Amino acid sequence: MTEKTLSIEGMTCASCSQTVEKATSKLNGVQEANVNLATEKLRITYDESEVTLDQIKEAVDEAGYKAVSEMEKKTFSVSGMTCASCVQSVEKTVGKLDGVKRSSVNLTTEKLVIEFDPSVVTSSDIKKAVSDVGYEAQEDMEKEDKAEEDRDKKEQHIKHMWKRFLVSAVFTIPLLLVSMGHMLGMPLPNAIDPMMNPTGFALIQLVLTIPVMVMGKPFFTVGFKTLIKRHPNMDSLVALGTGAAFVYSVIASIFIVSGNESYAQDLYYESAAVILTLITLGKYFEALSKGKTSEAIKKLMGLAPKTATVVRDGTETEVSIEEVEVGDIIIVKPGEKLPVDGVVVEGKTSVDESMLTGESIPVEKEAGSAVIGASINKNGSIRYEATKVGKDTALSQIIKLVEDAQGSKAPIAKMADIISGYFVPIVIGLAIVTGLAWFIGGETGLFAFTIAISILVIACPCALGLATPTAIMVGTGKGAENGVLIKSGGALESTHKINTIVFDKTGTITEGKPVVTDIVTTGDIGEEELLRLAASAEKGSEHPLGEAIVRAAEEKGLSLLKTDFFDAVTGQGLEVTVGGKDLLLGNRKLMDENDVDLGDLEETSDRLAAEGKTPMYIAVEEEIAGTIAVADTVKESSFKAIEKLHKMGIEVAMITGDNKRTAQAIAEQVGIDRVLSEVLPEDKANEVKKLQEEGRKVAMVGDGINDAPALAQADIGIAIGSGTDVAMESADIVLMRSDLMDVPTSVELSKATIRNIKQNLFWAFAYNILGIPVAMGVLYLFGGPLLNPMIAGAAMSFSSVSVLLNALRLKGFRPSRV
Repeated sequence: MTEKTLSIEGMTCASCSQTVEKATSKLNGVQEANVNLATEKLRITYDESEVTLDQIKEAVDEAGYKAVSEMEKKTFSVSGMTCASCVQSVEKTVGKLDGVKRSSVNLTTEKLVIEFDPSVVTSSDIKKAVSDVGYEAQEDMEKEDKAEEDRDKKEQHIKHMWKRFLVSAVFTIPLLLVSMGHMLGMPLPNAIDPMMNPTGFALIQLVLTIPVMVMGKPFFTVGFKTLIKRHPNMDSLVALGTGAAFVYSVIASIFIVSGNESYAQDLYYESAAVILTLITLGKYFEALSKGKTSEAIKKLMGLAPKTATVVRDGTETEVSIEEVEVGDIIIVKPGEKLPVDGVVVEGKTSVDESMLTGESIPVEKEAGSAVIGASINKNGSIRYEATKVGKDTALSQIIKLVEDAQGSKAPIAKMADIISGYFVPIVIGLAIVTGLAWFIGGETGLFAFTIAISILVIACPCALGLATPTAIMVGTGKGAENGVLIKSGGALESTHKINTIVFDKTGTITEGKPVVTDIVTTGDIGEEELLRLAASAEKGSEHPLGEAIVRAAEEKGLSLLKTDFFDAVTGQGLEVTVGGKDLLLGNRKLMDENDVDLGDLEETSDRLAAEGKTPMYIAVEEEIAGTIAVADTVKESSFKAIEKLHKMGIEVAMITGDNKRTAQAIAEQVGIDRVLSEVLPEDKANEVKKLQEEGRKVAMVGDGINDAPALAQADIGIAIGSGTDVAMESADIVLMRSDLMDVPTSVELSKATIRNIKQNLFWAFAYNILGIPVAMGVLYLFGGPLLNPMIAGAAMSFSSVSVLLNALRLKGFRPSRV
């Protein structure tokens, strides 16, 4: 028996799920079929010898719905890629496989992320397809093991490239002296002087060039392999250019040895060697720069301690971090790092969480406080209970988010990829056509040959392929350093287009924790006594405003009175008996219904309400005694953040369930442009949609479960890190330190990254647009110089390195200040 889970599209109600269940259950060989309407999934158990998956899908189709196999998402490391053409080759080949929904290759991380139907295509099929176009794919292992291996691989690759360059340079420098020294007046021994001994001159160059060709073997193996598979890449251009120069020189050497000494002036050994050496040097710098782009991940991975001190069987034991289990009691001394996430059960301390949140000020922790793994315990010993370990810790989740973002492809990258796919074949065609044109036009075969080699060598799709992913890697890494987690390249790209930001009020603009702001009495009773009576009445209430009153009384050290009678009046307040006195505590409606005259307090309470506070009246024995105002205070950062957004030309809106007057009062405090008040939680997404229908690019900032639909609806969803997991899951960006100043920082970072990508693409395109015509001999036509193939090789290497160095400038990003 085989069990499969299929996604069902088109179901709207319970009868739909019944229809699908019936349609599939009737098939011969189906043992069980269960449909879950909420998840829109069909779990089916069947005998493959009697019924096929295609027949099951057909039955669902006939019932009026569509069955789609559960897609699997996997990441493969692809080795052998050198430029954007390689990316196109792998993406196209894998994308053509049946059952593949989506495939994306990132040149910088050398990763293939693929979404596929495992019932149609297997991992082996994917690896074979990649192998068929000349590359090698390996399925990614567990993150922890892989990180070490990746680091080692990158270091080995850098060392290997440096070794290749050094060996090449050792032979290329004397080769240059031999081949060109006599032109500069340098004396050469008679044995290798082209005038005295042309044979020796040719053979010494051949001997010096062979080791350089051997060191450059990867260019030829990859280049010709991809050319044969009809997916040429940058290595194909290098292999064709240098290979042709070498073969031509060997043939010329045979003529020299045979007695035709005129060919001594037509050797191209030094061009082939210098081009390979310079491109190898460029590849070395490229590997170094690529390593630096992923430093954010390395830093994050290095944060967690390797061991933890846990209490087991009453004794303190040091165990490796992998052995820590949920529920373990962990002891952390001053100066030590916290190994995993948890909740403090004993002790007081302050904890430096800056490495995760970007917040430099240590956070006070006591019993009941949540703590994050990898943060640093500053000054007190604490015991805490582990609540999240391994992959579930905040640090692991952050690493995963950053890795996913760095591996993702921004929409802007697709343009470069498409162009790169056509680039190499066009360049090869140009080289052949231009060479022939010069030859037919009356130039020598050698001249035409030089032109063709220069065109092949100067063209560089590498710069195009690196322009976007390197900037995105540095940008997302920089975001993580500033406590801004950007989940994808697409989100990083889209954020700079935002022109309206909608903030949820409670917990986002405000602290989300109401506090008592004003106590006004009629004079017959003191403020502390009024607060004591109100807190005693509210002690049994779970209303946030009531909790604020109780908290205020506790902070003042007031002893609460016993409640003899308690009755909550829906939508009005409370009727209680405290210390033998009958109390009414609530809104105006409660007072009106009990004929309590508010006197001068009515005017006071209106003023408090206009300030965005919620006044509650207290009557003792049906006589008004005073009012207590409670308000959700505005976060310190809210005003500054909104002021900064205004300077950036962004409209700011606030969405809340509060009444219009209270909402307007908060809006005026912080400078909100547009107020969306009295909005039910389920209608928040609709309000965002209305703004989008006005043609606005909308970002939504929220922290609660009821914000999740609106976060998903917005062009960019921004979740406050202290919010719920649901909100963070629905968002494109997560602000780790709950500071609204990080909202403008996100926009600034997006703008800086897009600016960097555009610069990279400009230089990559401009380089090729200018370089190729020069190599074709356009300047020579008008009396200018001809491009030497060696200079073309140096320029090609420089183009890739310059793009990488420009991307690394993003590491200097700093948020601006108001």
